[in-house]
Amino acid sequence: MMLQEGPVQLLCLTAHSGVPLFTRGSSKQLPFSVIGSLNGVHMFGGGQGVSLLSCDTGGEGKVVWRVFKDSVMLIAVSGGQRTPSSHTEEEVFLQRLLENVWGCMVLVLGQDELVTVRNVERLKRDLRACFSLIDLLLEERQQGIMGNLTHCADSLLPPNPALLQEAVGGFAQAAESEFGCLVVHGRIAAVTEKWSHLQPQEVVLLLALMHTLSKSGSSSCDYPVFLPQGSPTVALRLLRFQLLPGADVCVLCGPTPSLHRAESDLRQVWAPVVDSLRDTLAVGERCLPPSIALRQDVLSMMLINRDTQRSVSCVQALSNQPEPPLPSRVRCWELLKLFYIFSTTRYFHQEENLLEEQTPSSSEDFVQGFSHQPQQCYLVTEECKCYGLQTAQHQLFLLLPLSVPTFALHSVANQTLSHLVTSTGF
Repeated sequence: MMLQEGPVQLLCLTAHSGVPLFTRGSSKQLPFSVIGSLNGVHMFGGGQGVSLLSCDTGGEGKVVWRVFKDSVMLIAVSGGQRTPSSHTEEEVFLQRLLENVWGCMVLVLGQDELVTVRNVERLKRDLRACFSLIDLLLEERQQGIMGNLTHCADSLLPPNPALLQEAVGGFAQAAESEFGCLVVHGRIAAVTEKWSHLQPQEVVLLLALMHTLSKSGSSSCDYPVFLPQGSPTVALRLLRFQLLPGADVCVLCGPTPSLHRAESDLRQVWAPVVDSLRDTLAVGERCLPPSIALRQDVLSMMLINRDTQRSVSCVQALSNQPEPPLPSRVRCWELLKLFYIFSTTRYFHQEENLLEEQTPSSSEDFVQGFSHQPQQCYLVTEECKCYGLQTAQHQLFLLLPLSVPTFALHSVANQTLSHLVTSTGF
C-alpha cells in the first residue's frame, strides 16, 4: 500500500461502522479506498481475536491504530522515510499523538458526545471545534514545548515566584475557584495548589488550548471544557485573560462568576506585580531566571520533576562555532525529544509506560535483561553526545558537543542537576 511521504496524517472513524469523521494532517488526503483498507484490516484482525496496534509499510512508513471507549477509532499514518533504528521512536510519538487527540476531543466536546453517537453528521460538525487544537499537536508549531510527548507540563521558572504565586492564588479566590494558573510563553509560571493536582495530560491539553485561544486575538474568553480524567462528562468553565502579550492567566470554575465580574478583579490583583510579570516575560524560551547560568558546554537540556510532573527545557547557543558544526536550534529540540524516547523506552522507569499497550518488543526484552534499575545512560551520535540521569525525584536529559570527552559526561550531568535543583528548588 502506497502512503504519502511527509507529515503525519490523522484519520478518525466510528469504531463499529467505520464511517469517517474527519482527517487532518497532510494537504493531500489519503484516498477513500486506502482509508477503508486501514479500517478493514483492523476489523478483520478483531474478528480473528487479534488486536492490531501498529504495522510498518514497505516504504518505511508506519500505521498506528487506537480504539477509544469502543466508540471512536483513531489512525495515525506516517509515510516519511526513516532508518529502522528510529521505528521505536516513531511509534512512541504516534501512540502519544493518538492519546492526545482523543484527549482534545473529550476536552472540547465531552466524553458522552463521543461515546453515544446519535447523529454522525452532527458529530462531524461538532468535531470541527477541535481542529485548531488537533492541528497544533500534529504540526508541533510550539517550538520547545515537550509536554505533548512527556505528559509533563512545560514550565518557566520566574525570577520572583513568590509574588506571582500569591497573585495567582488571590485572583483564583476572587473568581471563586481553587484552580488558577499563570501561563507565560505557553509555559506554566505559577499555579494554585489544586491546579497542581490535575492530571498531567489534562494540564498539557489545557496549555495547548490556552495557546490556540490566545492566537485568536481575544483578550479574554469564557470557554467550556471537560477534563478527560477529572470531569469527562460535566463541563467546567475556563476563564482566560491576557495580562500582557505573552502572559495569560486562567481559572477553572463553575457557573459563577461571570466573565465581566472576574475581569473586573484583574487590575486590582495584577497591577502591583506588573514589573514581576515583565521580568518573567524577559526570561523567554530559556525558561530559567537570568541568575541561573548553565555550563557553556550544554547545548540543550530538559529537567523533569517526577513528583509534580512538570518540566523545564531550553536550548542555548554557544558563542564559538567548533568543527564539526553544532546542530541548529530546531535540530537540538528534535534530538532532545528523540533522546528522551530512547532513554525512557530502554532504561528509565516511567510512571506511565509510553508503550503500555504494545506487545513485547526488543526494547522491553533489553530492559528485562538488567538485574537493576538503570539510573544513568549516554549516547554518542554523529551530531552530539547525550546523557540521561534519573533520581527518585528528577530526570535530566542533556545534549552536549562532540568535543566534550565521554568520560566527563557523568560529572557534567551531576553538576548540572545539583546546580539547577539547588538554585531553583524545582
